[in-house]
Amino acid sequence: MKFHVLTLFPEIPQAFFDNSIMARAVKKGIIAYNLVNIRDFAFNKHKSCDDKPYGAVNDKHVPGMLMLPEPLALALESVGAGFKSPETASNRPRVVYVTPSGTPLTQRLAQELSHEEELVFICGRYEGIDQRIIDGWVDDEISIGDYVMSSGELAATVIIDTVYRLIDGVISSESLAEESFSDGLLEYPQYTRPEIFRDMSVPEMLLSGHHENIRRWRLRKRVEKTLRVRPDLIEQARISGSLSEEAEKIIKELQNGNGSDPNDRRKPEKG
Repeated sequence: MKFHVLTLFPEIPQAFFDNSIMARAVKKGIIAYNLVNIRDFAFNKHKSCDDKPYGAVNDKHVPGMLMLPEPLALALESVGAGFKSPETASNRPRVVYVTPSGTPLTQRLAQELSHEEELVFICGRYEGIDQRIIDGWVDDEISIGDYVMSSGELAATVIIDTVYRLIDGVISSESLAEESFSDGLLEYPQYTRPEIFRDMSVPEMLLSGHHENIRRWRLRKRVEKTLRVRPDLIEQARISGSLSEEAEKIIKELQNGNGSDPNDRRKPEKG
């Protein structure tokens, strides 16, 4: 997959692409990226990319500044994302505008985006971008949450991170299989060495070596946490048919007051 990021500050997403799992995916050739500086398409010597919005009332200016449409349109066209039309629908990359007023980002949407060959991200600044760009070039408006940020670059990297890790070869399928939201449930708690840390012990079940019991324990913990933190996910999983019969049985046990698990914790040995 190739990511095109249209931005006024390319150094921000550059750091993301240069580090950790993303850097390894780029080195392997699984991921490619192109950072496009929108200022390169500005017309004046100051490389200005913003202006005051229309709509003054009683001689009072609309607050804030808006990104100019022409430099942004040229930047989009430079990566093959021309004006939307039935004729260009099959041969132009999917264009995403990151905005608080967009569709909420979900794991399901990330899965959908991960099947694209190319994605183009518009990183807004100031009060956003001219609506004509949205109408003529943007395919998806996506929000990462119900809050406002000053940087579209940060929000774009969040979306890219949720998408690229789902592409074959980036992360093992085993690691993805039991992650939060993979089947409508949150992830189970995990532990590492030492076995006893500041009088807190690793649950005895995880030390038992009994694979099936460990699997059931983890599922129970996933159900417990989802019911406690995100009960809405349980209903969504039921509607989509992704909630297993085993998980439903655990839910009933917990709701009937049989939720205690004697294998949760071991008392630390006193020496």
